[in-house]
This record gives sequence, structure tokens and C-alpha cells, in this order.
Amino acid sequence: MSRTSASSTPASDAFPGSAEDLERLLAPATIRARAGRILDAALEGGTAFAVRLDRLDAVADLVCEVTLANHPTLDIPYHSRWNHFQAGGRDRNGALDARLADLDPAARCRAKLDLAIVSVLLDAGAGMGWRYHEADSGLDSARSEGLAVASWNMFMAGRFSSRPEEPLRVDAAGLAALSLDALREGFQVSGDNPLVGLEGRFRLLRSLGEALGRDPQRFGLSDPRPGNLLDHFLALAAGSEDHTLRAPQILRALQGGLGAIWPSRLAMATPSGVVNLGDAWHYAPWGPQPSADTVMPFHKLSQWLSYSLLEPLLEAGLRLTDLDGLTGLAEYRNGGLLLDSGLLELRYADQAHLPRAPGSDLVIEWRALTVALLDRLADPVRARLGRTAEAFPLAKILEGGTWWAGRRLAADRRPDGGPPLVIQSDGTVF
Repeated sequence: MSRTSASSTPASDAFPGSAEDLERLLAPATIRARAGRILDAALEGGTAFAVRLDRLDAVADLVCEVTLANHPTLDIPYHSRWNHFQAGGRDRNGALDARLADLDPAARCRAKLDLAIVSVLLDAGAGMGWRYHEADSGLDSARSEGLAVASWNMFMAGRFSSRPEEPLRVDAAGLAALSLDALREGFQVSGDNPLVGLEGRFRLLRSLGEALGRDPQRFGLSDPRPGNLLDHFLALAAGSEDHTLRAPQILRALQGGLGAIWPSRLAMATPSGVVNLGDAWHYAPWGPQPSADTVMPFHKLSQWLSYSLLEPLLEAGLRLTDLDGLTGLAEYRNGGLLLDSGLLELRYADQAHLPRAPGSDLVIEWRALTVALLDRLADPVRARLGRTAEAFPLAKILEGGTWWAGRRLAADRRPDGGPPLVIQSDGTVF
């Protein structure tokens, strides 16, 4: 395991595991398998949630209705950060392309990887009280779109670059120079406009800068930046039999390069050192102590980031395969769709109003059931829309799709449009 995945968690606080155990807990196939175990338990009455599979067809109908309303021709982009940059109908992606037009394809891709990575790392639940005002367009936005537009404007202004003559980049030196006040200003945070987890987001960016400098194999030696992952991906594709890059390889590269930036929650003591597991949680019904067999992984932000790198890599000429090797995203829009539609029901309804930490068994179950039931929804949605799994991967169902249907139901049911459960977020999970 590379040094970049080492955790700051003391070895005495980590549970033991082999290199094979570590790879299992980082793999999306394990996320799916263990989410399936929790779904089986729920169907047998062994979780905080009841599953109403008789509601599956109705939810598939809703997802198709929302998909066709958003994309009548079914020409749907992948679920990614790039769609949020278009908030308010403004073509920010086109504006970025115009600024990058004089660069070669590889340099354009590196810039886009820079932007996608830093923007996704800043994309977690903003809270109900925060909004972002874009002066140029007059647009006021909140939640994911507001965070996307704020990070896009900071990137376009060169706030993450150490080179004034090259503002459209993110590099280790630029992140090291970024201050909390600069991030607060960029996101317009104040006493009247609070952003949940601002300090957590700032720590992620500082940790990203440090990780870039520690991993020359992935991020470059003389000029470490996220966009240098392009060269790593090109090498992986060149070394494959069919000269393609598999989507799970993107996730694994991100986990290897960025694993150390996540807050220390669970860590595994492997023969190569202590490794931070990131968005992975001890699930008590599987055993009283954390172990390789009692942890439920999600890696939500890492997978969201993987989805958000697909389009720039395709533009750079890479051939991508196994898109459904990644899982659905265990976050509150997809999970909210399941609860608000009645596909999931809390066995004790009064629990919905109690604040829950991401590591609580109830939240772990909600997220795992979200992953498992998104897979269950995929086939009936494809059947209704007349699309094959190859032509209509999960990345398009999410975008079409489940995420927007979850938002619509939330707006119908709650004045603030927030999630159906109260989650204590630190800005790095949801």
C-alpha cells in the first residue's frame, strides 16, 4: 500500500487486517454484497426499516416520469458534478471550454480533473440555511448547485492555483496557501449565511494538498496536481488487454491517492501500515467490534468523484468500461426517494426526528438499503424506457433519475426540501 494511504490514526486504535481484507473493504463489489445482506435482513424484519417491495413499480414509474420530464429524448449525461455547474441554465461548462480552447486535449483534461476533484471534495450537505449569490448572473442557489457554482467561481478566479499566470488549475502549493478565511469568503459564509461543515471542507482541501505532494506516481513530482491523474489512467488503459479503463480502477486510484485525506474514523492495521478506511463504518449487528467482517463500506464521495471524472476522461480519448462496477450513491436524495415514496418505512416513525450520526446503525442501514434498492430499481426503469443496461448504466439512472425524484418528493413533503432523516454531518459524508 502506498504511503499516501497511511492514516494518522494510531495503530493501537486500528483493527488488524490483511492486504486482501483492505482491498475487499475498498471494492464496490463489497459495498454491493454487504448492502444486499442488510436488505435481506430488512426483508426479514431485522433492521430499523421495513421494505415495501410492492411499492417498487410505483417508484420506477416516478423515476421514469421525472427522467422523461428532464430528458425527453433520453440523451442523459452521466450523474456528475458537471451537471451542477449548469445551475440556473447558465452554460458554465461552455465558459470553461472557451477559456481552455487554446490548450491541447491532455491539458484541458488535467484542468477539468482539477476542477472536478476540488469541487466534489467541497460537495457535502450544506445545511438548510446556506445560499450562494452569483454576482455575474444574479443567481441565488443552495445545496449541491450552490456549492458547485461557488467552487466553480473560485476555480475560475484562480483561488486554488499557485500560478497567477495559470489560474485554471489546482496544485499543492495553491491549496497550501488557501486560508479558511478565503474559503469562507469564496462560499459567502457569515453568521446570517451558515454553511455546515466549513472547517471540515477546509481540512479536506489542505489534506488534499498534502496528499498531492506525497504521491508523485499519481500526481506528479515537480508539479503535483489532481489533474496529473490523467497520466496514471492512460498508463492503466495502455496496460490492459483491450486498452480500456474500468470505472472501478478510477475509484481505486482515487482511494489510493486520496485515502489519507478523510477524517480518521475507522482504520485497518495492515502489514504495510495503518490505512484510513474513509466512508466505512462498523455495523454492530455484524459483531461487537470493528473487523474486516463487521464494516459496511460506502465510499460515497469517492464514487461521486469517480462518476465526475468520466466525461473529462472520455473527452481526452480514453475508452471506459464497467460503469456499473460502481454502485449507486448512498446519500440523502436517493435515500430520501426511498423513504418519501414508501418503498422504505421506519418501523418506529418517531425516530425520524432524532438527530443521527453517520456511524449510527440506523443511518448505516438507510444508506445500505439505498445502494441495494437502487440496483433493484434499475431493471424496471430500463424496461419502461426501452433501454439496455449497456446503453443506460446506473450513472444515467441516477442523473435521469433517482436523484431528481428524491429532490421532488422532498420539496413536496417538507417546506425546506431537506432530507427525511436528521443527519449530523461534518461536511465529508453527505
